[in-house]
Amino acid sequence: MSASKSSLAALTLGAIGVVYGDIGTSVLYAMKEVFGSGHVPFTEANVMGILSIFFWTLTVIVSIKYVVLVLRADNHGEGGLVAMLALASQSVKDRPRLRRVLLLVGVFGTCLFYGDGVITPAISVLSAVEGLEVISPAFKKYVIPLTLVILFMLFAVQKRGTAGIGKFFGPITVVWFLCIAALGVMHILEDPDILWAISPTYAIGFIWNNPGTTFIILGAVVLCVTGGEALYADMGHFGKKPIRLAWFSIVMPCLTLNYFGQGALLLTHPEAVKNPFFNMAPDWALIPLVVLATMATVIASQALISGAFSVTKQIIQLGYLPRLQVMHTSVKDMGQIYLPFVNWGLFVTIVLAVVMFKSSSNLAAAYGIAVCTDMLITTVLTFFVIRYGWKYPLWLCIAATGFFFVVDFAFWASNLLKLFDGGWFPLLIGGAVFALMLTWKDGRRLMNNKLMADALDLPSFLEAVFVSPPARVDGTAVFLTAEIGTVPNALLHNLKHNKVLHNNNLFVTVRNHETPWIGLDKRIEIDSLGHDCWQVVIHYGFKNDPDVPKALQHIKARGCSLDPMSTSYFLSRDTVVPSLGDGMAPWREKLFAQMHRNASGAADFLNLPNNSVVELGSKIEI
Repeated sequence: MSASKSSLAALTLGAIGVVYGDIGTSVLYAMKEVFGSGHVPFTEANVMGILSIFFWTLTVIVSIKYVVLVLRADNHGEGGLVAMLALASQSVKDRPRLRRVLLLVGVFGTCLFYGDGVITPAISVLSAVEGLEVISPAFKKYVIPLTLVILFMLFAVQKRGTAGIGKFFGPITVVWFLCIAALGVMHILEDPDILWAISPTYAIGFIWNNPGTTFIILGAVVLCVTGGEALYADMGHFGKKPIRLAWFSIVMPCLTLNYFGQGALLLTHPEAVKNPFFNMAPDWALIPLVVLATMATVIASQALISGAFSVTKQIIQLGYLPRLQVMHTSVKDMGQIYLPFVNWGLFVTIVLAVVMFKSSSNLAAAYGIAVCTDMLITTVLTFFVIRYGWKYPLWLCIAATGFFFVVDFAFWASNLLKLFDGGWFPLLIGGAVFALMLTWKDGRRLMNNKLMADALDLPSFLEAVFVSPPARVDGTAVFLTAEIGTVPNALLHNLKHNKVLHNNNLFVTVRNHETPWIGLDKRIEIDSLGHDCWQVVIHYGFKNDPDVPKALQHIKARGCSLDPMSTSYFLSRDTVVPSLGDGMAPWREKLFAQMHRNASGAADFLNLPNNSVVELGSKIEI
């Protein structure tokens, strides 16, 4: 019993560090953006109204929607937009047109995650370093250079993995939450009446009296729920109970106390609106607070970067991106990975964002559209999961998701007002990634269609070959083929040029599925084709790590022995040639050909031993 309690405590501590780092650092800029916009005059009623809106936004969107409801929609224990997308597509698999639309919507939401992944580290670290300006205006010229140095160091250490420093994330973030709560309490004690703003009547009163202003400021209010999607995405790492426990026991109370403390400060010192968070602190605490804030924002950014690696790997498994180099940074935790291309691509784009927007206030204008669109998509996908997957009554599904759809839509519509002030930036990033994903998916489909049109039937081909069999050589040949039952090009080339066949021949097809994990009991399918030839299908979920040699060890029990020292892996290295025809637009065909050429080798992706791989090339016109 005590072991399970200590395990729960450790997981809860980890969840505070990884899951809630993003939402925990929103206190740095959320209140500043609402009152700094100039749309809300400094009156006691307005401050109370805004605080009430903040509290009930956190309650409705995070506490009720995500923590209580959406966490129930797990895909074999996994969460996040990719898992929700897989759940929704499975729920409507008997409706192919609807399934296709949902896949497109879900993939677009995943693309926006990259836009979020650029803005969040930029705005978080920049807003923390801006605390130096409160210490002395002379530090202003050092803010951007120092921000870029911190970000570079953060991305440079990614290849070493987070196992070593990860154990400090939780304790540092707990100190951060306790610190922001203490700052809040310090100012609430000066004006305890501020706590009455917890009542929803203040929020309703403000919205009723200022409907136009409310709509405009919702684009800034949404900053207080940044990272809401993260707690769903990280469900697989920590589980539902620790995430819920962390939110209700530490995160929500500390955030509420700090926001209300900022409100109390603004009532007595309206001039503090330039940076209400850092103005809460006494002068002696400013430098330690800037250091702690910077550490907290780096941790928040780390969680998002790790999320970008994980999501990219899942998207590759689902077939929407080409293979990329994936490096494992931990021998214990298979989930700790590093993708060099994604890492430095994010860094370059983040530097561009910091240099272009120059301040956290300008970045706040760019922030929100991507987050709100993802929240809206999650709500829509949830409807299809509970209606078609869980078979709940239609009226209940509409009631459950309709309310959140209206709330999400209001925030989303408000953020559209920021489109030309910077909101276009994450949308541009998401749109570019979406174009790449669709081009890759469509290109692969065209390529497979071409291969299938030219393909020979494997059983018939083998029967013809063994009428007058070629010379057999010792060992096992593993031929990787995209489609079951077709003759791989590598086999044709091997017979044409080498005129030999191995004693054992395995025709292996790797299948990726829209479920996170596929267990070892369902990993392998094997059928005998006669003449010591076998058709093998290996199944992986989108969170499994493909390892063909390891998977093939399980076929010994099926009557096929495999000696790693005498096994060769034959791959077809296809070169794509764009051509005029009914395929994609010429620019997309050229883009696909370039992506295909630059994709990481299948041998590395499938974890094949380098000294046993034979690649035979061929050209394919699409």
